[in-house]
Order: sequence, then structure tokens, then C-alpha cells
Amino acid sequence: MNNKDANKPTVANTTVTRDLRQLDTDTKNIYESLVIISKRANQIASNIKEELHSKLAEFASSNDNLEEVFENREQIEISKHYERMPKPSLIAIDEFINGKVYYRNPSKEQK
Repeated sequence: MNNKDANKPTVANTTVTRDLRQLDTDTKNIYESLVIISKRANQIASNIKEELHSKLAEFASSNDNLEEVFENREQIEISKHYERMPKPSLIAIDEFINGKVYYRNPSKEQK
């Protein structure tokens, strides 16, 4: 386990049954909470995708030939690591419930 993993909260890898009343305590609106969570999940997914592509780009060869397919153990381990990670939606829900997501609603601020 590296330093990055030690700082991350433990998020379940599987679907967890949640009490919907937990999601609307801050916003007072379940739909607004779900929009916030979905936007955060999209941000997380985008960051993970960029990170994965940058790591896998190191293994890309300039000669992409179907006959020359090399199995790289390190590349396989990187792929497996990302497959085992919790889904972005689960991370976003955990962050939202624990108050780690900053959000604002401009339409409510104008009133």
C-alpha cells in the first residue's frame, strides 16, 4: 500500500443500501443532492480516466502491429488495480455524506 492509498477513506467496492434521508439533510432536496453527487462522480471518473491513460501511455509502442502483442505484467497489474477501485458514484456518495464536496446553487444565492 503506497502513501496515496493510506490517505484515502475506505469506500465499499460494492453497492450499499443507503437511507435517502441522509442525502437530503444539507440541501433539503433529494434531487438537488443527486445532481451534486452525479456531477462529482463525473469529475472523479474523468480524473481516474486521465490518470489511467497517462500510466498506460508509458507502455504504448510506436509500432502498433497485431502480430507483435506483448504481455506486460506491470501493465496488467495497473489495469487490475483500476478495475478493483470503487466506482466513481460510490466515491462521490461517500464524499457527499461526509461533507467533503463543495457545492453552491446560484439560484438560491440570488434570493
